[in-house]
Amino acid sequence: MIYELTQEFFFDAAHTLERTIETDSSRRIHGHTYHVLVSLRGQPDPKSGMLMDLGYFRAALAKLRDKLDHRFLDEIPEIGPATLENLCAYVWRELEGELPAIARVTLERRAGGDRCTLSRD
Repeated sequence: MIYELTQEFFFDAAHTLERTIETDSSRRIHGHTYHVLVSLRGQPDPKSGMLMDLGYFRAALAKLRDKLDHRFLDEIPEIGPATLENLCAYVWRELEGELPAIARVTLERRAGGDRCTLSRD
């Protein structure tokens, strides 16, 4: 059996986006509340019984949240255009050093019903 451990955080941020549909609203600066679910996968350590101590997991997510919350995403060049897909990839890249068991990143904009998932599967 494989265990999966998930934590969630949210951030509010603004961006613009060049699109070929719904262009007026996308090109203007606008914001969203993003919910991010990060999952680790593996076997718990036999001594601690934990896949990862939740304190370390939460600390890694808090550092990333500080980089994204109440920011203008267009000013973070490592993201590229602030699409759901690019944001998922950015979150993964930012966390994989501290969370080597990362297996899935899901990014949601719940108000609009939008969701993107990037996984190791």
